Amino acid sequence: MAAPDRSGCAGSTAGRRSEPPGTAGPRSPGAKAAPTRLPLGFVTDFPDPDAPAWRRLIARHDRRLVPAAALVWIATLLGDHNGWTWTVASAVAGVTVAILVLAARRTRFVRIAAWTVILCGLLTATWTGTRLHDRDTNPLAALAHASTTVRLRVDLADLPKPIVSTGFAGRPGGVRSVLIPADAQTVTDDSGTRPAHGAVLVIAPARGWAHLLRGQQADAWGELIPPDNPGDGTVAVIRVRGSPSHVTPPSAVQRLAAHLRDGLRTAGRSAGDQGLLPALVVGDRSGVAQPVLDDFQKSGMDYLLAVGGLHFLVVCGAVLWLLRRIGVGPGTCAVVCAVVLGGFAEVAGGQPNVMRAGLMLGVGLLALATGRTRSAASALAGSVIVLVLWQPAFATDVGFALSVLATGAMVMLTTPTAKALVRHGVPKGMARLLAVAIVAQLATAPVIAAAYGQVSLPSVLANALVEPAFVPAMLVGAVAMACAAVWPWLAGVIAHLAVPELAWLRFVARRTARLPGTSISWPTGWWGGLALAALVAAVVVALRFRRSRALLAAVAVGVAVVIVPVRVFAPGWPPPNWAMVDCDVGQGDGEVLATGLPGDDIVVDTGPDEEGIDDCLNLLDVNRIPLVVLSHLHADHVSGLPAVLRDWPVGAVAVGPSRVPDWAWHDVVRETAQAHVPLVELSVGQRLSWPGLTLDVLGPPPAESWPVGDDPSGTVVNNSSLVLRATTAAGRVLLTGDVELAAQADLLESHVDLTAAMLKVPHHGSRFSAPAFLDAVHARIAVASVGAGNPYGHPSPLTLNRLSADGALVLRTDHDGDVAITPGPTAVPRGDPRPAP
Repeated sequence: MAAPDRSGCAGSTAGRRSEPPGTAGPRSPGAKAAPTRLPLGFVTDFPDPDAPAWRRLIARHDRRLVPAAALVWIATLLGDHNGWTWTVASAVAGVTVAILVLAARRTRFVRIAAWTVILCGLLTATWTGTRLHDRDTNPLAALAHASTTVRLRVDLADLPKPIVSTGFAGRPGGVRSVLIPADAQTVTDDSGTRPAHGAVLVIAPARGWAHLLRGQQADAWGELIPPDNPGDGTVAVIRVRGSPSHVTPPSAVQRLAAHLRDGLRTAGRSAGDQGLLPALVVGDRSGVAQPVLDDFQKSGMDYLLAVGGLHFLVVCGAVLWLLRRIGVGPGTCAVVCAVVLGGFAEVAGGQPNVMRAGLMLGVGLLALATGRTRSAASALAGSVIVLVLWQPAFATDVGFALSVLATGAMVMLTTPTAKALVRHGVPKGMARLLAVAIVAQLATAPVIAAAYGQVSLPSVLANALVEPAFVPAMLVGAVAMACAAVWPWLAGVIAHLAVPELAWLRFVARRTARLPGTSISWPTGWWGGLALAALVAAVVVALRFRRSRALLAAVAVGVAVVIVPVRVFAPGWPPPNWAMVDCDVGQGDGEVLATGLPGDDIVVDTGPDEEGIDDCLNLLDVNRIPLVVLSHLHADHVSGLPAVLRDWPVGAVAVGPSRVPDWAWHDVVRETAQAHVPLVELSVGQRLSWPGLTLDVLGPPPAESWPVGDDPSGTVVNNSSLVLRATTAAGRVLLTGDVELAAQADLLESHVDLTAAMLKVPHHGSRFSAPAFLDAVHARIAVASVGAGNPYGHPSPLTLNRLSADGALVLRTDHDGDVAITPGPTAVPRGDPRPAP
């Protein structure tokens, strides 16, 4: 039999026609179309140019590794959640199906795919099954279930991740603890020292642990407890007491990586980047304020702050462009890019998305060096196989799944989507940006909905707007980081070039996050994800037909005109003539009082973060704040102050007599000074008046009776809270801060008139409220400002039952959301409370 003609193979010039693609003459029946060369050297072979578009799209990509990747991922996922036997059974089932297919079909494509499934299935059943069995029977798990105190020798698998404390009596933005994924080496308990293995999560004090690097080993002494989510591969959690001991020195590579990260942080600070540059370049979010992170998450831009495929592509693209400009060949390009990307991965850390992106590009670089054609789909599938076999915990990582889906969608769907947009009149450059944002958003939306219960609406537009700024900011940051190792001063100069781009990113994230209907709630879990996937698929199919496009446009208009306003604005909110609003700021306090002057309102406390009070004031359409009152200096009452000072004109900030805790007092002094707002102290007997509001200060006693210094329990600071009686258009309102039994007793002994129509329940409804105090107020409406799922047990059923027994209507912000008080008095809850953090 004659050998087949290979003249059309990639890299061959024999027999190649001189006509451009699409201009060749008629072909004989059954003849193949000439191969078409795509960017990055990939070659496609369309078997039938008259086939449907979806069939040509699939044929463009080499899919032989996709079934094997799906088997490895699904079998490992089932085993992670249900036990190692599920992994073995699933892998064996996949191997069986592959053998049956191999016996029935003889095409080369099917044979290769089937043999790959058989090989990967056997590896999964043996290698992954054994590892999951070891995890399920790990001796550390038994020690964790017994809450055993041990000394554990650990090998750090990642950089320490800070736990930012903004809760009760904690410093806003302060880092007291860190989380460190690690691998156990040895364990020491009453039975002696013995080898140990398995992934553990170290929860340790920041002091002594925060500056350790990946790859270092250390001894940790503390209590082993079971993990909250054993499905992520963690066999135990150790709560460490004290500093690490017997710490090994970091490797030279890790020291260099740490030096580069520190240099980038320093350069960014000198440029005033607010911590965004390190987050954008290497995923280091330690210097970014939590409200900024929340804005990026709400606007669907959070992926920019987590190193993934897009970051690697920007770095690799820039290096390749530079090398090709100076005439470097493909093999050398591949080697140089591999070195650069390997170093970049070391600096960025070993998170799943980093490893997936690095491995996928590594496969592409290998293809570039060898001249072998490989499709991006095969590279992605191969990276999934290797990574999940290497680390089974990747199979359950949401970030890993989002990264794979987004990359796969961009590889397969960006070009046809961009062409479709161009056909409908979108300029070519904008079409490309929109296509990337659209396909990535549609591909990841089901997983985001299943995991987080939210669907982001304006994120496609936001991502299209920021992509032109992200690329130069990323490149500037990478160059600054490289220079920081040798010329720190030059790194600071270069970092200034990224300031406009970073400002644009913050602007888009902030404005998008505050758009009405930024996200809508969606059912979580498998069914929620499948339902959204089916909806997305139905919309994509419907867009291919003219009549259905018109129907979809009509539905979209209906949603925009009717459903979104109803969903977002909640009819009648804020209610007319509101006198006071208890804002849902989470686990904290934040109240707004109407002064009778349009747009001028008083704020009492600002909540545990900037987001809650910011959202509430925006909904109330506040224009100016004559006075901000901070009842006391705990973080859940003062942490939102920077947002109020930044976004609204403020006349003055008032505090009580206490100056504890010290850090909070210094922060308030600094923030008011920076905003050029006077800081004043209120004292008992003072009265402040506006046309529709009067504030009387009822407590606490003068400053000389309050100690200074630390207050670990928080009781002294709570009892130093300002107690205000507000006379409003809706009647009296008693604002009590966090006063507890001692301060309540002082108020009762002072014989001051405590009666009020509405009570802001003291200390988030804690059990430390005296029945005599609640009876003296005799409120008709009582509101507990409390966060969903808080760890303090607030509000106490004893306190709520006492108020109800006295005839009060009891509301709580974690159930009712913002609560407005109108003349009557009447309580109008907005609903839609903030979810638990």
